[in-house]
Amino acid sequence: MRYRNLGGLRVSAMGLGVMPLSIEGRPDEARALATVHAALDAGVTLLDTADSYHLPGAGPGHNERLVARALAAYGGDTSDVLVATKGGRGRPADGTWTVNGSPRRLKAAAEASLKRLGLEAIGLYQLHKPDPAVPFEDSVGALRDLLDAGTIRLAGVSNTTTDQIRRAHAILGDRLVSVQNRYSPAVRDSDPELLLCAELGLAFMPWSPLGGISRSSLDGPSGSSGGGSDGRSPERFGAFHAVAREHGVSPQQVCLAWLSDRSPTVIPVPGASRPETARDSAGAADLVLSADDLARLGP
Repeated sequence: MRYRNLGGLRVSAMGLGVMPLSIEGRPDEARALATVHAALDAGVTLLDTADSYHLPGAGPGHNERLVARALAAYGGDTSDVLVATKGGRGRPADGTWTVNGSPRRLKAAAEASLKRLGLEAIGLYQLHKPDPAVPFEDSVGALRDLLDAGTIRLAGVSNTTTDQIRRAHAILGDRLVSVQNRYSPAVRDSDPELLLCAELGLAFMPWSPLGGISRSSLDGPSGSSGGGSDGRSPERFGAFHAVAREHGVSPQQVCLAWLSDRSPTVIPVPGASRPETARDSAGAADLVLSADDLARLGP
């Protein structure tokens, strides 16, 4: 496993997105725990969760409690595992994803997440999505207050623009360590945010990193291997499969290695619902793509 910097911490170059273990189509608990353990066995030290990762209408925190059980049941050392969670979204019974970025809500959510995770402090806490009904500075101010109180150790923002990242950085300084936006072969709207993260030294943690190769369930589909609604051609994604065949690995590994090459601050957090998928994604950290490979995959 290779490693990258996240807020002064050494974390695995590939994280694990734990969301698929708690939402629709989730596996049974035995397989869910085995999936997390497979990632840990492969050297993954970054687990990405959120209080809203649960079935529609269910109470918050299913995914966080699952992470806590997985770490408690793991036979190896977990002292270097960074659990990153998020607050500010919800899942009512109709299956939609709501947003609530009020400072009071975020502080209460962070305290509840801390209790569910069973930690002394949350390693990384991220604003899940800016709330258009709440001034952005107020939401980020809640993160500052949580940092000052010791409830969280590091802070991040998600689904944000370059302007919002700069505003968050002005408030939090070097305690802002990460940005988590959607980014993949199919969806590159966050190129400016990725570049800004490199400039500021912030970890860029792409969610739904396999778009074009796989699909996301949080904010809708992110494309398909046949081109999809983003208008990209089938040949665009076919290159990932061709390079994968030549290396004897999965297209998903090639995709994740391509993402890592975008910037030294990129730390993908691919989801998994099976142990073999978690192991495959972790293996992308050791896949080295040549200049020719990267040219074929696109800029």
